[in-house]
Amino acid sequence: MRKKTVFSWMLYDFGNSAFATTIMAAVLPVFYYDVAAVGVDQSLADSYWGYSQSIAALIVAVMAPFLGAISDFSAAKKKFLRFFAFMGIIASILLAFVGEGDYIFASLLLIIGTIGFSSANIFYDAFLPEIADEDDIDKISSYGFAFGYIGGGVLLAINILMILKYSWFGMPNATVASQVSFVTVGIWWFIFSLPLLKNIKEEKKVTPKRDRSYVTIGFSRVTNTFKEIKQYKHLLIFLLAFWMYNDGISTIIKMATIYGRDIGIDSNSLIAALLITQFVGIPCTFFFGWLAKKITAKKALYITLYAYLGIVILGYFMSSALHFYLLAVCVGLVQGGAQSLSRSIYGRMVPANKHAEFFGFYGISAKFAAIFGPFLFAIVGQLTGSSRLGIISLVIFFIVGIVLLRFVNIDQGVLEAKRHTNQSEKIDIKPQ
Repeated sequence: MRKKTVFSWMLYDFGNSAFATTIMAAVLPVFYYDVAAVGVDQSLADSYWGYSQSIAALIVAVMAPFLGAISDFSAAKKKFLRFFAFMGIIASILLAFVGEGDYIFASLLLIIGTIGFSSANIFYDAFLPEIADEDDIDKISSYGFAFGYIGGGVLLAINILMILKYSWFGMPNATVASQVSFVTVGIWWFIFSLPLLKNIKEEKKVTPKRDRSYVTIGFSRVTNTFKEIKQYKHLLIFLLAFWMYNDGISTIIKMATIYGRDIGIDSNSLIAALLITQFVGIPCTFFFGWLAKKITAKKALYITLYAYLGIVILGYFMSSALHFYLLAVCVGLVQGGAQSLSRSIYGRMVPANKHAEFFGFYGISAKFAAIFGPFLFAIVGQLTGSSRLGIISLVIFFIVGIVLLRFVNIDQGVLEAKRHTNQSEKIDIKPQ
């Protein structure tokens, strides 16, 4: 039964990663630039895309801790996951109705879809410590990301074929093929969400009688968590480190395609390069799950972050499709490892009775980080007329993240989580 649950959990990543690949990273950025924002100045199109990403990230960041706190109180992670997944699925399908000049409509649907995708991931991630033993958490987290690379990559390959050879599929042009690809994302995501929604079982817990609205409860629990979080010293430092380096990672994922388009790389080369990233990422994500066992998760994470420093520096000098292909390979080598190891390290240090609440804070770190990177990219591009300066500015995020990570002792963080979990359980047990 546990294997079935773990496999269902991985299949969700297989399905929802299509949104990250086709919509966030590959097809929609090019479609936005060439179709939705047709007639708009090139640098402004880049900036509007960056602002759309930042707005979505800000909304998710504000919502995340409240959603997590409410979910823990009501034992409703599964319900929240389903609601936000369906929000993202519907927004993906509606992107098929975006036409020439509809950049505002496209931005609105991107924002709604990103809110659904990212909020659902908060609850998806929060299930990880419940389905994985402490010894297996790195491996299962890595396998989840690897499945995501496979699922996102397979559908992206199908969508690329549809766009390049649209006549094979009975479509009149590449624009229609791109619109149809957005529909396939929603269908793909829906189908591979079903096993998780059917098989995942939330941990049974006694919830107190609700005498206030969920919003009030969420606000109260978040306030208490902010007061208590200083007791989780190593988890807090890790969150700050993650906040910084994830800013760089998320900006590279979201802005790479539109950056490449701005410096003159053709759209087919950009999409093909991102497909390379997906399939290079599959074995490499498995590899980092194995490597974490050999040299510790923290040391393996360092390797990925130093690699990202090199990627950003090389990205500044990128000028041809070949350069973009090479960088796509480099990103594929480390992207899944960085993300999966971050999730499993954090999952170890989360108190057992507050999984969704603390993964809500993890979501805050991820989403507030995702605000500043794209925004910096957008504002620098708009003010200077060059997106290269926005890319090179990401170096600082990785450097600060690496420095902060040096102060994190994962073993001490695990002990802090266990100690405070035991204390809260004692407080909750009252004689009748």
